[in-house]
Amino acid sequence: MGSILNPTKENSFEILVNFKDKDIFVDKTDFIEKMSAKINADKRFFAVTRPRRFGKTVTAHMLLAYYSKGYAGKKLFDGLHIANKEGYTEHLNKYDVIYIDMNTIDGLFDGYSNQKQKVEGVDDLVDYFEYSIIKELRSSNDFSECIEKHQIKNTGLLETLLAVAEDLNTKFIFIMDEWDLVYREYRDDEILQKKFIKLLKNLFKSDGGKACFALAYLTGILPIKKYNSQSALNDFKEYNMLSPEPYEKYFGFTEENIAEILRSPSCNISHQELKEWYEGYKLNGIDIYNPNSVVSAVNDGKCKSYWSGTSSNEEFVHLINMNFDGIKDDILHLVEGSTIQFSCATFQNDMVSIENKDDIFSLLVCLGYLGCVDDGGDDRLAFVPNKEIKTALSSLVKAQPWFNSMTIIKRSVSLFDAITALDGNMAAEIITEIHNSPNISLLTYNREESMVFCLISGLMWRTEREYECFRELQSGKGSADLIYTPKRNMNLPILLIEFKYGHSAEEALRQIKEKEYFSRYRDGDYSNDVLLMGINYDPKTKAHQCVIEKLDYS
Repeated sequence: MGSILNPTKENSFEILVNFKDKDIFVDKTDFIEKMSAKINADKRFFAVTRPRRFGKTVTAHMLLAYYSKGYAGKKLFDGLHIANKEGYTEHLNKYDVIYIDMNTIDGLFDGYSNQKQKVEGVDDLVDYFEYSIIKELRSSNDFSECIEKHQIKNTGLLETLLAVAEDLNTKFIFIMDEWDLVYREYRDDEILQKKFIKLLKNLFKSDGGKACFALAYLTGILPIKKYNSQSALNDFKEYNMLSPEPYEKYFGFTEENIAEILRSPSCNISHQELKEWYEGYKLNGIDIYNPNSVVSAVNDGKCKSYWSGTSSNEEFVHLINMNFDGIKDDILHLVEGSTIQFSCATFQNDMVSIENKDDIFSLLVCLGYLGCVDDGGDDRLAFVPNKEIKTALSSLVKAQPWFNSMTIIKRSVSLFDAITALDGNMAAEIITEIHNSPNISLLTYNREESMVFCLISGLMWRTEREYECFRELQSGKGSADLIYTPKRNMNLPILLIEFKYGHSAEEALRQIKEKEYFSRYRDGDYSNDVLLMGINYDPKTKAHQCVIEKLDYS
């Protein structure tokens, strides 16, 4: 056994199963049943693309371990969900599997490129891809005689597979991890890209592919490349972040998975913390958590952003600095909590053919920086899914040279300064400006909740690093609408805010005093000033009123 044909090297799925009693293991093996139902069917070619660290490789390794003749899979899968399914053993370890990890192929090609002796006809990564598969097939006792009989060259992969399939009356299962590496790592080499996609197209075209393969499964980050608005591999059924159904729950953790993790004695993190930090990818109505981040947080005993180390951060910076149609402002609004509509119709599923803001949003969804929901047809509604991504995006944006010059940032600073200067009129004027901006929907600005969002979005860029923000926090004789407290022992004021809709700012301020929302800060171990702020919106005049006082401890 080699590294491509029925590889047996211990893989990530095996490791998870072997340590399932000591580490976090979420059983997704019922996905195998979905794939097995497609074996030798008319539609038997699949591409599932997800962001980094969403379990794509583990799932590919799971399918390899189940189908490959190289594994003793019964020992591995007995006791897992798939073992309870009808026909569990029908396809278990019955196939010769061609397993391609494009990262490995790329690394081996680097070594090959540095050799003085080259194989005739093997000049680039695509040639090496073909050569590597044929080489392993030639070294197999099962296929070597057939290949030699046909005298196939090093770069005759389709010819090789067709000869084997016809002579030996067999079919392979083909699994490729990181299929899109050529489009990500060789993004400017259009010749190599077209050569690669032509190879795959020939390999899986209707007659040839069905003769050679019982099943084909590709995984990657980017959806399959489009040329002239059509998928280059139109025989593949594709499931990506823009159109994930019906396999949403098999990639990432669901609420059911999180509930199972929370029952573990080793989990010291609350459901609310995990939800706030890592949930938010709404895939066809199913709430999905980032699996790698959840596992990392539970193992570390702390929620934080594990996204900051991903190599796609440079891509994000490149995209926003293109600044198509004012996308910098849009990103700032998204981080504040807004949603923005976009169309995925023109996205060519690569990192180069970016023509407009819609293409950028489509790519950011595929990379995992944004979540989206279907808004009808090709339209999607983009949003920042959770605190982890918000933290990562905030850090990336703040590192840009243009950050402090943005109008939104200046407005956030001005609002905070007006509040701390007790200037209610100026604060009301800025809040009205935010209310009238495109990222605040006037149609839904009809209750106090909308006012809360308006103020939070307005203060976000000035307070994000230095303040904790609490909504409906129990204090005194009730719950305060909004409270900002300094994260550390800083000489910054505590902001205690009450909202009214269609009443008066004075009434809001009076409620703060009557219900003593400030009691925990007056009686607690706080030396900070406490600012009391009442805000009202008059739906008749479309104006805000604001009154601000400093709490008198006497």
